[in-house]
Amino acid sequence: MNKFSIEDLKKIKENYSAVFNLKEGGYRAKVIVHMGPCGVAAGANKVLKAMVDEILKANITDVIVKRSSCGGLCAREPLATVELINQPPVRYCKLNDRKAREIFREHVLRGNPVEKYALVVGCETTC
Repeated sequence: MNKFSIEDLKKIKENYSAVFNLKEGGYRAKVIVHMGPCGVAAGANKVLKAMVDEILKANITDVIVKRSSCGGLCAREPLATVELINQPPVRYCKLNDRKAREIFREHVLRGNPVEKYALVVGCETTC
């Protein structure tokens, strides 16, 4: 497992603060990477980095990436949820950086959920 120093975390924050701090409501898509202890141990940091890298590479400002706490499914970590306007959220499981990049390109950019990595579509409340 990769360990980050305080300096590493500060650098990550500085590099990606513009992406994380998009104004509420000013985006068409939201990606939530679940970063509880099990998620981090399973590689959620790499998933988060891959998503942010893809946003920067695509040079888009209408997608936000957020971190959340535990996704509640330790055996399925790392987890990420993609929410697009006017579409049900999709929760993806057992991710790595390669899968995260594919999900970003197909689902976030093109609007096509990647079924082979999806755990569930929709949720019990309005998201």
